[in-house]
Amino acid sequence: MAATAPADVLPDPCPTAADSSPPPPPTPEELVARAVAPVKAAFLRPPPVRDTPTNEESRASGAVPLEKKSKRQFRRERKQEQESVSRLCVAVGKTGKADACKYGASCRFSHDVDAYLAQKPADLEGTCPFTVLEQSCQYGLTCRFFGTHKDNHAPSENHEINPLSKDIQKLLWKTKYKFPRASAQIKHLGLKEVMKIKANATTDDKRADHDNPDVSCDMSGDDKTESLCSAPVNVDHDSSLCEEMDNLGGEPLVDNSVPCVGPRASKKSKVEGDEIHKNAADSHDTKVYPEDPSLLNGLEVPSDSTSSCRVDLVTTPHLHEKKIIDFREKLYLAPLTTVGNLPFRRLCKTLGADITCGEMAMCTNLMQGQASEWALLRRHSSEDLFGVQICGAFPDTVARTVELVDNECSFDFIDINMGCPIDVVVNKGAGSSLLNKPMRIKGIVQASSAVTNRPLTVKVRTAFFEGRNRADSLVSDIYDWGASAITIHGRSRQQRYSKLADWDYINQCAQKAPDDLHVIGNGDIFSFTDWNRHVSGSSKISTCMIARGALIKPWIFTEIKEQRDWDITSDERLDILRDFVRFGLEHWGSDTKGVETTRHFLLEWLSYTCRYIPVGLLDVVPQRLNWRPPSYCGRNDLETLMASDSAADWVRISELLLGKVPEGFTFAPKHKSNAYDRAENG
Repeated sequence: MAATAPADVLPDPCPTAADSSPPPPPTPEELVARAVAPVKAAFLRPPPVRDTPTNEESRASGAVPLEKKSKRQFRRERKQEQESVSRLCVAVGKTGKADACKYGASCRFSHDVDAYLAQKPADLEGTCPFTVLEQSCQYGLTCRFFGTHKDNHAPSENHEINPLSKDIQKLLWKTKYKFPRASAQIKHLGLKEVMKIKANATTDDKRADHDNPDVSCDMSGDDKTESLCSAPVNVDHDSSLCEEMDNLGGEPLVDNSVPCVGPRASKKSKVEGDEIHKNAADSHDTKVYPEDPSLLNGLEVPSDSTSSCRVDLVTTPHLHEKKIIDFREKLYLAPLTTVGNLPFRRLCKTLGADITCGEMAMCTNLMQGQASEWALLRRHSSEDLFGVQICGAFPDTVARTVELVDNECSFDFIDINMGCPIDVVVNKGAGSSLLNKPMRIKGIVQASSAVTNRPLTVKVRTAFFEGRNRADSLVSDIYDWGASAITIHGRSRQQRYSKLADWDYINQCAQKAPDDLHVIGNGDIFSFTDWNRHVSGSSKISTCMIARGALIKPWIFTEIKEQRDWDITSDERLDILRDFVRFGLEHWGSDTKGVETTRHFLLEWLSYTCRYIPVGLLDVVPQRLNWRPPSYCGRNDLETLMASDSAADWVRISELLLGKVPEGFTFAPKHKSNAYDRAENG
């Protein structure tokens, strides 16, 4: 008989069925600890298996590589497009009459109405947005809702402000625009000029474009809309600055720089100049005209205007002399690149936003008169508290831009972006790279605040490099330099959008700020509880700026005002998208070009809204901004479609509102980075 094995070496018994069962699913608390959204088990589903995309899906997602074309091919295609009957003359399309164009046969657009109508796509479903407003549509035959037009001769009323006047654009193109206040302050502060000076121009040459008293302000600005424009205000300045700068020579330190040309002006006594300067400062709307007609920037001078003025280099407007904006507990929509356009801001106003700010505009592009950059300064009449945001690298560039927009635009405050993390901005010395140059920040704020009587605000990040916070060293002095508010984004430039915002550090900065300086926090505001915790929990923080939270769910402003987590339905979300489309068609136009522009910005926005998880699907409420959503299905097909992260599904949503996409349509979102957990270290 074989000996039995010792008890300590006996094999283990067969595992039971209970031991082979899968581990229990993680609890909601465990999911939250791993930054995974705790979606209810009933709505979870396996990740969709995406086969090789079809040609249509590939085109929709932008996956099809574009064929490389030669310059000759591009020229041929442009010529074919110009000769195409689809390019109907604007005047002919508006009236429907082939003889309506004043250029006649020399017009480079088609006048063949029948040929245009034969190839025109079918009208879209819905009603023309201008017909809804009981106005005549300015796009006429080219409107994609032409069948809904009525015999209404009421002129189309435009509610958009801040167009770029053609006269001002020409002055900027020719570098003839004058910046007396900015130049005087740059000289007074002893700051270096980096803008190229045209030294070989004679006084007569400089006067050549300004001697015509009949120059009027053109109302064009944007191809799609017409707006009122106000006459700019410019005053004389000390010509010794230009003589000093002519001797510097050399090339500018920044690309795309704009020269400052100032003719010699007759000197006035200091007493007379100070008195006139004081009277002009009493009201921002007061127009002061110098005696020298070369300083008028192409404007007509009233016959009874005989006074002149000069800028006192010592006297600068103090904060208590400026218009004060109370930011406390106001809902502030952050300036958002690409998606923060005028229709989106208008939508957020209807949902409860109090303060809006335009997209970031680069100073050098504004100074060159680029129409696309000036379009970022557009303001809708519903934006009752509106700011413009600019970005530049050097004090003289920023100060001259501040003077330019102060003269030509309507706004309530101006914000200088010193926190932008984008490489192309940082590499030029602007944006968050300024955090490493505090003395340059001082020069920018001092020079800019001295040339405008409107409030000046500054937006920064905690630091450039992670772990080397610098913002706290600015808040103690930035009020003395001339800023009335500072916005602190609770992340470093190196961190980009990874990890959560450091609100403890924001509070530390707020404690060091002067009592009269408004401190605005920014980062991860995604519910009314986040808002309450940061605003009500700190008496030193005036308000919070809402950025990605508004992109993902713009009804966050309604939630904060009503103090509730809104379990919004898919139909209500579609209605919000429909309102955006309507605002977009009013802004970009109801013709084919306007429809496709509206579609493009709608798709850019949908690349953010897909991150929203409905309240009714969550085990833990509210949703946090850093939660990664698992694969889940909604309570109906539309909600499931809205949760998709596929560009092809975003295109399908756009087709519900704007009809089928044109043949060969492609789309790839501009912001492709994973904003949940990947650090972009640049």
